[in-house]
Amino acid sequence: MSALPDPARSRAVLVGVSSYLQLESLPAVANNLPALAALLTSPASWDLPASHCTVVAEPDTAPAMLDAVQQAADSAEDTLLVYFAGHGLLDGRGELFFGLPGAVAGRSHTGVTYQSLREILTDSLAQRFVIVLDCCMSGRALGTMSSGDVLADQAGIEGSYLLAAAPDNGLALAPPGAAHTAFTGELLRILRHGVPGQARDLDLDLVYRELRTTLTAQGLPQPQKRVRNTAGRLILAHNHAYRPAPAGTPADPAGAAWPDPGQCHTPRAFLEALAEVRAVSGHTITALSQRTQPPIAPATISTLLNRTTLPRTWKTPEIYLAACGLTGAQIEEWKTAWQQLRTTEQPPRPTPPAAGSSPAVRGWRARLGRTKRRP
Repeated sequence: MSALPDPARSRAVLVGVSSYLQLESLPAVANNLPALAALLTSPASWDLPASHCTVVAEPDTAPAMLDAVQQAADSAEDTLLVYFAGHGLLDGRGELFFGLPGAVAGRSHTGVTYQSLREILTDSLAQRFVIVLDCCMSGRALGTMSSGDVLADQAGIEGSYLLAAAPDNGLALAPPGAAHTAFTGELLRILRHGVPGQARDLDLDLVYRELRTTLTAQGLPQPQKRVRNTAGRLILAHNHAYRPAPAGTPADPAGAAWPDPGQCHTPRAFLEALAEVRAVSGHTITALSQRTQPPIAPATISTLLNRTTLPRTWKTPEIYLAACGLTGAQIEEWKTAWQQLRTTEQPPRPTPPAAGSSPAVRGWRARLGRTKRRP
């Protein structure tokens, strides 16, 4: 499966509650939703069609929130992202629920339980899940926590990545007058401006590490994460802070200056890195053609470096990389990266149900009548 979600087969649902009747209102939450939606629907991130990114602002009932999640869960085949910003509260049993506008601490019927959301995701056809919780919790709820990881501990969904901003002290999540909550504001900054270093793309693990570092440095609550399988390699956005080596920079034979194929998680990144190898080598295309064995015409090299899809065979890239000066071991690393990406360039679609089979009941309302809890 590709590290970059297929926008045609992925969905996102962004939920936010900024106005509360009995709890402190969170005005910045209202700004979080359109900003995140703009990113997720841009080519710099997932490039989702607008119809695949649903914004649910100020839901006042459980159906107003869960119906949107259910619809996205039924449609998503690749990746499903669910984001909630608002008050995260605990009921009398210490279980998490999301506060709706009339929420009261300790009364889960005034919000949406995490278990309700979890059941929808568990029954979805999506192969990966990203859950982002920007939840501000009241002092009373914090006092009943058994640990600072209470949000993350309740997120046991296979193939998922939970990113949670769960405070363990009285600090506010949104500084007075700030455009965004502290957690989402920092997330937006990272996705918009990138992280300096060798990574071409921002996967979830890199975003989490940067969030933890920057929020801690500001004296803000540390984010939490829970990961199932390889979801941490899922890409959220292109790394705008990535800078290739300057053209003509002498390459260290040991590979210090060469682009790292291991950091190429998408075909686009691989092809960009392939072109950067020539720049780092300092050779022109004509000079490289004269160095190739067996000979390759300049036009063939130019075509290779201007591709928009991965090469079908490895012969030309191998000869090209050798002409640039890479060693045999380094070329094998590039071949391994190419092989891995070739298997994910066309994601397999789920097998349709057999003719005559009865579709599974996945509506969240239908599950309310169940007496047996999911393990």
